[in-house]
Amino acid sequence: MKKFRWLLPQAATNGAAASLAEALGVSPLLAQCLVNRGVAGPDAAARFLRPRLKDLADPLLLPNMAAAVKRLLRARERREALVIFGDYDVDGVTSTALLLETLRALGWNVNYYLPHRMDEGYGLSRAGAGNCLQKHPASLLLAVDCGSTATDSIAWLVEKGTEVIVLDHHQVSAPPPAAVALVNPRLADAVGGTEFCSAGLAFKLAHALVKELRKSGEQAAVKYDLRQHLDLVALGTIADLVPLTGENRLLARAGLERLTAAERPGLKALMTVAQCPALIGSYEVGFQLAPRLNAAGRLEDAEEAICLLLAGGLAEAEPLARSLDARNRQRQQIERDMAEEVIQAVEARFDGEKDFVIVEGHDSWHIGVVGIVASRVVKQFYRPTIILGGDGAVWRGSGRSIEGFDLAAALRHCDGLLLAHGGHAMAAGVTAQPGLVDRFRARMNELARQTLKPEQLEPCLRLDGEVTAADMTMELMEQLAALAPTGQGNPPVQWVMRGLSLRQAPVRMGRENQHVKWRVTDGRANLEAVWWNGGAAPMPEGRFDLAFTPSLNEYQGWRSVQLRVLDWRESI
Repeated sequence: MKKFRWLLPQAATNGAAASLAEALGVSPLLAQCLVNRGVAGPDAAARFLRPRLKDLADPLLLPNMAAAVKRLLRARERREALVIFGDYDVDGVTSTALLLETLRALGWNVNYYLPHRMDEGYGLSRAGAGNCLQKHPASLLLAVDCGSTATDSIAWLVEKGTEVIVLDHHQVSAPPPAAVALVNPRLADAVGGTEFCSAGLAFKLAHALVKELRKSGEQAAVKYDLRQHLDLVALGTIADLVPLTGENRLLARAGLERLTAAERPGLKALMTVAQCPALIGSYEVGFQLAPRLNAAGRLEDAEEAICLLLAGGLAEAEPLARSLDARNRQRQQIERDMAEEVIQAVEARFDGEKDFVIVEGHDSWHIGVVGIVASRVVKQFYRPTIILGGDGAVWRGSGRSIEGFDLAAALRHCDGLLLAHGGHAMAAGVTAQPGLVDRFRARMNELARQTLKPEQLEPCLRLDGEVTAADMTMELMEQLAALAPTGQGNPPVQWVMRGLSLRQAPVRMGRENQHVKWRVTDGRANLEAVWWNGGAAPMPEGRFDLAFTPSLNEYQGWRSVQLRVLDWRESI
């Protein structure tokens, strides 16, 4: 059983939480959660709890957005051929679909192209750019969710007479590519402290274009409702694991409402095959919708995913949704088989005292699922992990990190050992020669040992405070709902309850008894607790403390507070 470090807020925050609770008229427990997330002032807290789209910042504040808008408007005026070059993950597909719908509706001559993961690799590669122009000759290419490091490809495109606009949020190469406009929040402080994904940036670009067209009295722009695209923004934002703070929170919250309304035929069909509940939240996006949209691009190309998003009716959408569902099951089987093989390989060499970073590769490993498998390895070993696969001559891989280790920054110190790399602090992609992987592993471990302290190699639970069983009321749960959507940067509420005991023997659940249900009591009140995938772990005896996330359980019309177990330890 994996043990966590439990981190509780400092006592100094209690005063701030009490003042905030009084100012807002909310529970001190909700106020403490807000303070723990860096939302301390009454005005900031009110905006956080009641986000409004009218609080979105001017999109032209983003770096080089004005130049991108100017060039796109010129292309529209001249009826130039424009092609959107996207990416094959959820963020890339949703941002491509959003811009395609907007630009076509407002009068651009525009097509799109999504690269093939196996044949063309990641990003705006030379092969991908060439195939794109062969299919859709264009004088202007809009690279979305890629391009910030594509110096050579963009130089080649310019030589061929095609100008490039880049709309991206990944790290930027030095020197940056010679684009007409490089719209990337990393070039300056993010607007409102927001780290946008590409779907969010696509919405900002669409917003900027509509604003400019409205100035000239364009009736199509005056009537155009940007809110119809918020479902796509929520999908990309939550799936790409950018922080759900600042403007991302505004966009994701409004987008989830749009998703719940299910106005887009493709998403309505996908929700049906995924058996989503009526109310769509971060969980449904992250674990039901996004994996199915990702499945096509992971195994081949993402054409089915974008066709689903653009489908005009259910008759067109339903076969695509069923196909993506089947592809997702295929992806899951590949992932399970590969994860078992990878974890065996890691266990054969892993030394917890010496190995600060895990790097494993094999030419039989499917490059479409290396990122998912890397996430599973991180979950089991809690080390920054890079998993590579390929066809022998060149391996491509994906990495996932842990708190305290900037993966993208570390990769920049490995330039001589890699053919290509890019990404974020917590996730990145790499291309390497198999013969250099051992040296690459050694270099990454050297960098990690300089950065990480031993205690950072233990997973931690950041708890929002201590509560009692009597605190777990329906009124409190209704107040906590205002914190949604939760995710990166705005985690679910996690509390600790002390001095509990089991009211009845644990009940095993699931086909393999992998889950367990408890009835716990603090001597004054009883609550139900469920430990998902905790069935094989030791069960508590006597008095114990419980770390948990509160949730609502609905059964046969009856609603109650249920504790989702995170960890337990003996009471002191």
